[in-house]
Amino acid sequence: MSYMISTKDKKMDLLKAIGEFVEINDHKMHVYRTGNPDKPKLVLMSGSSTVAPVYDFKILYTKLQENFRIIIVEKFGYGYSDICEYDCDIDSLVNLQHEALEKLGEKGPYILMPHSMAGIEAIRWLQMYPEEVSALIGLDMTSYISYAEWTDSDIEKKSKLLHRMKKLGLYKLSTIPHNDSLTQKDKKQLKLLQKRNAFNECYRREAERVRENAATVGNNGPIKCPTLLFSSNGKQTFRNWIQNQQEFAEVMDARLITYDCGHYIHYFKSEEMSKEIKDFIASLPFR
Repeated sequence: MSYMISTKDKKMDLLKAIGEFVEINDHKMHVYRTGNPDKPKLVLMSGSSTVAPVYDFKILYTKLQENFRIIIVEKFGYGYSDICEYDCDIDSLVNLQHEALEKLGEKGPYILMPHSMAGIEAIRWLQMYPEEVSALIGLDMTSYISYAEWTDSDIEKKSKLLHRMKKLGLYKLSTIPHNDSLTQKDKKQLKLLQKRNAFNECYRREAERVRENAATVGNNGPIKCPTLLFSSNGKQTFRNWIQNQQEFAEVMDARLITYDCGHYIHYFKSEEMSKEIKDFIASLPFR
């Protein structure tokens, strides 16, 4: 990790992290923890290019924090974490998050809750640290099955799009949550993070490695664990989305719940999802 990407915008001095920082390889990674520390630990993992995971997931975790311990690790380039150069291979992505939790004294078992591209990170976590994961809850997550259909052209287009939007300063087009769970203070912080983080180089480098990372996951085989999957209608994602969700559900012997809504399903269905999540975890033989 040879350099730090920073902004000279004075407004960034107004950023006030709501969680804790851990230092990893001379850079700061932000981790947010809330909820009941004596209850099962839910690790929410954000999808690609989500500018502020702690605010993105708030509409969902506020409905769960009374019953569970909520943990959000913001990877480099996400939320309040540093924007810096780092290895984007799948094992490094998992180990960076794993190390952050270890440095805070957190220990499994964890229930991993990945959104979108973080799905392959969660599956790899299962493969690398199976004893630390008690269940998987997919929030319209991808799997190695989804990315097996991507071509070099798909990767190149995504990378070029992120680079072009960053160059043009089109940060306002990035996805942000619109929900009643955010306070005025949250919204001000979100706007600053949106301006700082949108379309940054961390996102682009992750996108360039995603097919390779998915292949690593696919070649190591899935590890069975109790699994609940939520899926969108697939209109904002990639080709054959629902079919691939169904195939992965069969592999994991999981229940698949499909909603007629967009890819950031927790914006639209947090009430229904929180109830299903509580019921699912209550049914687990170990909690």
